Amino acid sequence: MEAATSSHFFPRKIPSLPRTLLHSQSLTPPPTIRCAAAITTTPEPQLPITTTTTTTDDSITAFWDYQFLFVSQRSETAKPITLRVIEGSIPSDFPLGTYYLTGPGIFTDDHGSTVHPLDGHGYLRAFEINGSKGEVKFSAKYIKTEAQMEECDQETGKWRFTYRGPFSVLRAGKKMGNVKVMKNVANTSVVKWGGRLLCLWEGGVPYEIESETLDTVGRFDLIDGEDCVLKSGINGGVSHSLNQGGVWDVAARLLKLILYGVYNMPPKRLLSHYKIDQHRERLLLVSCNAEDMLLPQSTLTFYEFDCNYKLMNKQTFNITEHMMIHDWAFTDSHYILFGNRIKLDIPGSMLALSGISPMISALSVDSSKPTSSIYLLPRFPDEVVDNRDWRIPIEAPKQMWLLHVGNAFEQRDINGNMEIQIHAAACSYQWFNFCKMFGYNWKSGKLDPAFMNAREGEEDSLPHLVEVTMNFDKEGQCQNCSVEPLNQWTTPSDFPVINPVVSSRKNMYVYAATSSGSCQTLPYFPFDTVAKLNVENKSVSTWSVGSRRFIGEPIFIAKGDTEDDGYLLVVEYAVSIQRCYLVILDPKRIGEADAVIAKLEVPKSLNFALGFHGFWAGED
Repeated sequence: MEAATSSHFFPRKIPSLPRTLLHSQSLTPPPTIRCAAAITTTPEPQLPITTTTTTTDDSITAFWDYQFLFVSQRSETAKPITLRVIEGSIPSDFPLGTYYLTGPGIFTDDHGSTVHPLDGHGYLRAFEINGSKGEVKFSAKYIKTEAQMEECDQETGKWRFTYRGPFSVLRAGKKMGNVKVMKNVANTSVVKWGGRLLCLWEGGVPYEIESETLDTVGRFDLIDGEDCVLKSGINGGVSHSLNQGGVWDVAARLLKLILYGVYNMPPKRLLSHYKIDQHRERLLLVSCNAEDMLLPQSTLTFYEFDCNYKLMNKQTFNITEHMMIHDWAFTDSHYILFGNRIKLDIPGSMLALSGISPMISALSVDSSKPTSSIYLLPRFPDEVVDNRDWRIPIEAPKQMWLLHVGNAFEQRDINGNMEIQIHAAACSYQWFNFCKMFGYNWKSGKLDPAFMNAREGEEDSLPHLVEVTMNFDKEGQCQNCSVEPLNQWTTPSDFPVINPVVSSRKNMYVYAATSSGSCQTLPYFPFDTVAKLNVENKSVSTWSVGSRRFIGEPIFIAKGDTEDDGYLLVVEYAVSIQRCYLVILDPKRIGEADAVIAKLEVPKSLNFALGFHGFWAGED
């Protein structure tokens, strides 16, 4: 078994991807690879498994390694399974709790159709950690959404995809006139709040899961009837608008009839990224109107719930800009939106409506402006102390597409001047492509890793960590806005996280997933390294899993009084041997040879695909 490696220093230049793209049609497995063992009820076609852990770095091996990150897993656990510790030991003082990880579980049905990873049905994984017993129990089950119950025969376990989903085209089943677009797969994020475990998707109602058994309880509509008066009477139902009436309001009313009546889209799309205000003990959510995706206006509604799901605050903002929001930020007094600009693609819309191309092809990025809009929206309008007009965005001097936020905080000096700082991951408009995320080709149904790995000279277009700083005078007027690589570190990275205790407060450390660049053919993605960035002294330390092994999003679990006192959890995907491992890291030792505290092996029969986002639910 290959040992994990660590380093303090990171290369600024990484070998570029070969000019020849990796086309699946022309690649055949190398001689050391055999047919896939049955890790699913019905084996995935044409997917091999290596019999050795060879480190040969060639395009064929790299191609198949990439495919193994997205192999369907149809099996579920009937009861929790105790994982085998293969390295180190679980600390006795490890906080009691469960790490939940969600993401897609299936990509190919039994009738010739494949789906984009973003359209894969949610597969929830749970790692219940008990330090006093020195054990971890693993469970995994599909989230039984309405779409999953229709597409999977609960008796035979056979799958037939009937929903188009936003990112896919069916090879079998109905294409023309198929209005099953809103395929809520509950595969994007997970949170446990107020005793309820919820799985969220970008644009649908969350699904509640029984936290012990992972059985699906059903839909949990947090914002159903949210237009009524708030029972709390606090900041209730406040609406702020940039426009009143006009042609776009007429268009919105017409679109509602089509989207709600024909495509069965919910009036409000709840975004998958939530926030937790640790200091006010609130769950923060945001929704947008379904018709906003097709109009040059955006209606965003923010909700704040206490631990009993009592709605404590609600603010609605109408913005005359065509935007797509995936992640966002908050501070003590603001919600922060990065205006990822989009536009309607007329030719793409015609193809999408006909079923020839994915529905998402109706949209494209709008790179017509060299700047990026940042909206600072008041959380509590009655407490605003300056005269800044929220309707006027701050124009960041760099064009960037925001992907994920690690943290945001604000500080005021004795004169009333304010500084807001945001640590996030962003990419370029030129690289971002709705239809090609993860390298998925909807025409062939294949995954091409070349898209996720830019060529020499194009590395800056890939996701990387940024620090956005905005300075305001006491009247609220922006005096300066800057965008710089976080710690001046430009290596492609994503999934920034912090110790949740310092959320919305000034933080010293940011952790993220990045790449060591050790694979010449896959220099930037999938990620194989955890980076620890000290934003005060600008240092960067890293820990890597080793050759032909990848990682997903890290999760920080707080333990002591100092910011980096705790544990980092990360899943290791050893694609060369088709195994998954839960790795426990010491955040203080990132960059040292002994950063690994423990490593636990998931049974090969339950090997799973790359997860998206996770959540740590402590018993306390």
